[in-house]
Amino acid sequence: MMKKKRLSASKASLVLFLCQMISALDVPLDSKLLEELSQPPTITQQSPKDYIVDPRENIVIQCEAKGKPPPSFSWTRNGTHFDIDKDAQVTMKPNSGTLVINIMNGGKAEAYEGIYQCTARNERGAAISNNIVIRPSRSPLWTKEKLEPHQVREGDSLVLHCRPPVGLPPPIIFWMDNAFQRLPQSERVSQGLNGDLYFSNVQPEDTREDYICYARFNHTQTIQQKQPISVKVFSMDSLNDTIAANLSDTDIYGAKPVTEKQPILLTPTGSTSTKVELRGSVLLLECIAAGLPTPGIHWIKEGGELPANRTFFENFKKTLKIIDVSEADSGNYKCIARNILGSAYHVISVTVKAAPYWITAPRNLVLSPGEDGTLICRANGNPKPNISWLANGVPIAIAPEDPSRKVDGDTIIFSHVQERSSAVYQCNASNEYGYLLANAFVNVLAEPPRILTPANKLYQVIADSPALLDCAYFGSPKPEIEWFKGVKGSILRGNEYVFHDNGTLEIPVAQKDSTGTYTCVARNELGKIQNEVQLEVKDPTMIIKQPEYKVIQRYGQVSFECIIKHDSTLLATVTWLKDNDELPDDERFLVGKDNLTIMNVTDKDDGTYTCIVNTTLDSVSASAVLTVVAAPPTPAIIYARPNPPFDLELTGQLERSVELSWIPGDENNSPITSFVIEYEDGLHEPGVWHYQTEVPGTQTTVQLKLSPYVNYSFRVIAVNEIGRSQPSEPSEQYLTKSANPDENPSNVQGIGSEPDNLVITWEPLKGFQSNGPGLQYKVSWRQKDVDDEWTSVIVANVSKYIVSGTPTFVPYEIKVQALNDLGYAPEPSEVIGHSGEDLPMVAPGNVQVHVINSTLAKVHWDPVPLKTVRGHLQGYKVYYWKVQSLSRRSRRHVEKKILTFRGNKTFGMLPGLEPYSSYKLNVRVVNGKGEGPASPDKVFKTPEGVPSSPSFLKITNPTLDSLTLEWGSPTHPNGVLTSYVLKFQPINNTHELGPLVEIRIPANESSLILKNLNYSTRYKFYFNAQTSVGSGSQITEEAVTIMDEAGILRPAVGAGKVQPLYPRIRNVTTAAAETYANISWEYEGPDHANFYVEYGVAGSKEDWKKEIVNGSRSFFVLKGLTPGTAYKVRVGAEGLSGFRSSEDVFETGPAMASRQVDIATQGWFIGLMCAVALLILILLIVCFIRRNKGGKYPVKEKEDAHADPEIQPMKEDDGTFGEYSDAEDHKPLKKGSRTPSDRTVKKEDSDDSLVDYGEGVNGQFNEDGSFIGQYSGKKEKEPAEGNESSEAPSPVNAMNSFV
Repeated sequence: MMKKKRLSASKASLVLFLCQMISALDVPLDSKLLEELSQPPTITQQSPKDYIVDPRENIVIQCEAKGKPPPSFSWTRNGTHFDIDKDAQVTMKPNSGTLVINIMNGGKAEAYEGIYQCTARNERGAAISNNIVIRPSRSPLWTKEKLEPHQVREGDSLVLHCRPPVGLPPPIIFWMDNAFQRLPQSERVSQGLNGDLYFSNVQPEDTREDYICYARFNHTQTIQQKQPISVKVFSMDSLNDTIAANLSDTDIYGAKPVTEKQPILLTPTGSTSTKVELRGSVLLLECIAAGLPTPGIHWIKEGGELPANRTFFENFKKTLKIIDVSEADSGNYKCIARNILGSAYHVISVTVKAAPYWITAPRNLVLSPGEDGTLICRANGNPKPNISWLANGVPIAIAPEDPSRKVDGDTIIFSHVQERSSAVYQCNASNEYGYLLANAFVNVLAEPPRILTPANKLYQVIADSPALLDCAYFGSPKPEIEWFKGVKGSILRGNEYVFHDNGTLEIPVAQKDSTGTYTCVARNELGKIQNEVQLEVKDPTMIIKQPEYKVIQRYGQVSFECIIKHDSTLLATVTWLKDNDELPDDERFLVGKDNLTIMNVTDKDDGTYTCIVNTTLDSVSASAVLTVVAAPPTPAIIYARPNPPFDLELTGQLERSVELSWIPGDENNSPITSFVIEYEDGLHEPGVWHYQTEVPGTQTTVQLKLSPYVNYSFRVIAVNEIGRSQPSEPSEQYLTKSANPDENPSNVQGIGSEPDNLVITWEPLKGFQSNGPGLQYKVSWRQKDVDDEWTSVIVANVSKYIVSGTPTFVPYEIKVQALNDLGYAPEPSEVIGHSGEDLPMVAPGNVQVHVINSTLAKVHWDPVPLKTVRGHLQGYKVYYWKVQSLSRRSRRHVEKKILTFRGNKTFGMLPGLEPYSSYKLNVRVVNGKGEGPASPDKVFKTPEGVPSSPSFLKITNPTLDSLTLEWGSPTHPNGVLTSYVLKFQPINNTHELGPLVEIRIPANESSLILKNLNYSTRYKFYFNAQTSVGSGSQITEEAVTIMDEAGILRPAVGAGKVQPLYPRIRNVTTAAAETYANISWEYEGPDHANFYVEYGVAGSKEDWKKEIVNGSRSFFVLKGLTPGTAYKVRVGAEGLSGFRSSEDVFETGPAMASRQVDIATQGWFIGLMCAVALLILILLIVCFIRRNKGGKYPVKEKEDAHADPEIQPMKEDDGTFGEYSDAEDHKPLKKGSRTPSDRTVKKEDSDDSLVDYGEGVNGQFNEDGSFIGQYSGKKEKEPAEGNESSEAPSPVNAMNSFV
């Protein structure tokens, strides 16, 4: 039994809690209300997450937000604060967070790449934008390549590759000819998704030399063109003719005619493939097949149907397009290529993943003090997204504590909130495919009731229809709403009324007696307010004389009547239609006030004619059919509207009533159904007639109710079934007597603008409400809770009065009463106001600081007495600043930080402190006027923390067995450094790690020579600093010891040492010119390796460009480079995963203007070349004579005459270095040139052998086709059992060998 009771109590508590959460306030979108209420910031506009900008134009990063007070803005870039004041190129728009980066005035867009985030902050919280990734668009040039012509046999398939340059965003690809005409495409010839041009089978008409691929970069509005591709198709007839001319008769039959071929897939290759697509995007699947006849493509989904209404076929059914894909679209899609010889198929397995998407995004929450509420953030995705919360842009785990807040996964529960609980919360839902970020604020407000519906608003409805009277309101806590009818009526109750939650009163069936004044009253614990609205119930619009069926003779005249009756205060419009369409634009159709006349009727005028009557409140219609015949129609009876009444007379004049009588005019064959009485106020609104009342047509007198201080004139209008008469002549004027005002001004308030005054304001009465001349106001006030008499003053028709000499911030009772020359309005209600605030008098005392850890402290203080606040207590501000770092003892610019704690809070957390530092703080109380005096500065120190990583780690001076390490101390030591810790281990050629060695280094050291290492071995180093608290984050680096200088590998010594890395590429060297560079390298490893060269602009984030090296050469020429540009380059080997050389950096030469002049055409150059040629010819003749005369040259003379063995004449036949002896000269060398006993040739020895100059595979060709020999010093002869070096000489070494 007891258990049941407890269960019931818990259920009741749950129901109560849910009801409290549901009761969260909705703030109406009223501009005036929104301007007055405090509100945390809300991001209203921001740039897209992935923002690609034009590098030629200024970068505009949008961030707009609203809030009360208006928010301030700040930015982060790549996760750190972005100080725009320090960058002259960056400005922020006034009253906005939008950044403008001036690129057109000398800035570079690449310098501003990064991730930006905007924060909008005011005293109630901080909202943040998405991470905005700024990237400038790129439209790189096409890589130069030599395109070989394609020679294809008729009927074969062909693929022309486009390979466009990688741009940002990717370019749009299309194929055109030299005349800039798009190449025709069909089922046989079409462009693939990758831009390549596919021929299922080629035909003779495909022969042409101008297949050109174009890449259009829309962002920069540029188009890049690939070099034209030539295609020549050999038909079987021409091929047989060629064979017949060159082969024997028996071979002619080897050329077969064009044969049909069954389909094979050109793309994709293989029988299966996979594709991953994101939910909501467009899925594109492609199959292009070869075959003769041209195959057709058919698509199916295995085990299901292609989605209807979302599936489209493009590119002659070669591309399957499914829009707005979802997880249900995952599955296997099969494309089938078929012709008469057979079929081929490919299965694409599609997996649909999903970036996070909202199920329930968090919504702004407005609560009253003491209420409960929840923020819910639910998102889905594939994989399931992770939900994290932030408060004012800070992860909620480290945000200032709020006892009213509890985080439960994707929900934050608020219990018994206070005004200080106001904040902006961010929900982040993320997975590997993206993220969602939503801001939602919690705004805790304490506001008296406000009625937003305008006072005396007039509502008009048609009788017997619903009437909705608005009472839009706001207050916190949520006000209760009550309705009254009349000024002193009782509260409305009963089934004849419906009371809506938004304050609206609904009268389901409004009658004429529902007309009147309705009063809406809103009240909560902070106050009460009321508002009056007017309801007028109008007579419905009716067609009292409907158009009738007509039969009219051809070429005759016909008229349709449409006589209406409507409320005299509403404006009615009559519209005619023929067969539910507009009347023909024909002058034969004449539209009168109450009829439609058709002149000279023809057969095409047959049809249905409709009369539609519209007012602002209702609409009615009636129709009739017109039949055109040959016989003449029967004449119709003519009816007319009545004549206006006349002889108006006023009798029985009283203060608030008068009797009006009149004589009716002629009825014109239609009885008068009613009379409408209108009046004019010649005192307040001369010339404007208002509806007064309406009486039956049998009545000729009426008693009229009047208002005080109005100069009345009356007129009467007669109404019959045909229509309304003209108004009668106005009656004589009657000025009613004045009277006391019936009501007092509304919206009375008292707020001080200065410490010694009280400003009383109100909304004055309108002229019609004055009830007499001399409208004035009696303003009364007295200090609350003090036994004082009322002080009163009478002022003119104004809306403000200032009371001076008041005490500072004391409550006052205030009332404002209307009066005119005849007397006062009823006694007004009292309101409470306050005189002006002044700055607080005293500072908080007993300020204490408790340091929690190296980055967080808690500050306590005693509250100040409320009497000394001298205003509305808004909270306390803590000013704190760093005095100095205890580890560096160096002062810097003091940047004070401020934290505000709302309400009467007496403690707060100080986050984000720097470890091992000295701080000062003081506390100040805040009211509506400003801040009070500061408490005495309180000094506190933070303890040591772990240091940051060393600022750098450089490894230099590699030798066979040692490396030199240099490092910089941590940027943030966060304490006293005790030591450095170095760990390192070798890495073998399979990327396996060897044993780890640890070394501890004194804190005052900044370099270390690491000895006794293995030669030619890669090592990985881990380096970090330590304080007494612990180790900081580490920095890593890798380095390699060098090989034996003689090229002979030393055997490994010692157990456990890692062997040298094989294979490997080393000594990558470059020789650069303006637009090309010679790249050479040394390779150690298996024979027959296929090399490739990768390069790119140094410092750029673009992908590496790749060039394949033909054969196994160890050199390559990069062409098409930009002059004066730094490039990075590396060399790799195909088939060896992850195997490539280290990067090298080189710079091309600057573009020289003199290169634009062809030197070969200059006269001085031609003369110089002629002189050189003549000298060479003379020299050759002299040498020939001496050779025939003296025989062989001794070696000694050769050495004396040519001390530098590299400066030798060239043979004219093969370009090699010439010998000075005859081919049969085998005399031994003289002393000093003898070959050493170890069979090696020293560098200083002379040897004229051609082999030693590195010919063969080491030759290269310049960009203009000329030969560039890569000459090295003489090769050293290795021992017979030594390892043979495959080192390739580089152009740099070749140049050094000539010195």
